[in-house]
Amino acid sequence: MSYASNSQSAYQMVVFDWDGTVMDSIGRILECLRDMCHDLDLDVPHEQACRDIIGLSLSTAVKQLFPRVSATTQEALQLRYRHHFLRRADEPLPLFDGIEQLLGELQQRDIELAVATGKSRAGLDRMLAQTGLGRFFRHTRTADEAQSKPHPDMLQQLLQATGHDANKSMMVGDSLLDLSMANSAGFSAVGVSYGAHGEQKLQCCNPKAVIHQPLELLQWL
Repeated sequence: MSYASNSQSAYQMVVFDWDGTVMDSIGRILECLRDMCHDLDLDVPHEQACRDIIGLSLSTAVKQLFPRVSATTQEALQLRYRHHFLRRADEPLPLFDGIEQLLGELQQRDIELAVATGKSRAGLDRMLAQTGLGRFFRHTRTADEAQSKPHPDMLQQLLQATGHDANKSMMVGDSLLDLSMANSAGFSAVGVSYGAHGEQKLQCCNPKAVIHQPLELLQWL
């Protein structure tokens, strides 16, 4: 399927979530969460509960999954998650089909591209370098630089950094956290159905659209 170019986009900036939106990393995250739990002899939460925390900062995610354990155990869980993720850091994860083409097309249209992610700064920088996608993003915000999603802080910081208007900006993400953040910041929201949450759940946030593969986004710009 081809998508016609439209240089007169209504949007000045498109912000992407990373895990489950740009990179097919949900499976890796779920594996590391399971390994983390096994290390500390804790029951692994239901898969949907694990999917629901993808996009949160790690400390917030652990607190949400294990609200009744001690602060010491929560800290230990974070350390074990980081251990399992970093030990596999050199194992490449795929980008979703069409992502690089999409970013190139948007860049040609002079649309500012940015990232707002629950990853750490070190983690995002590592992924940008490994994938070569760093050339597309001049501005990025991570969980250790802003309040955790769904608070709009990441998007508000990006508006301040770029000088763009919220009503001419779009957030693209795979979870309720992303779309709720967009709603709170006054951004248009577009959900992707191939990540943490499916279309039915994403529709709860009244997005402009829910797309099923990256290049479909061009239809909504």
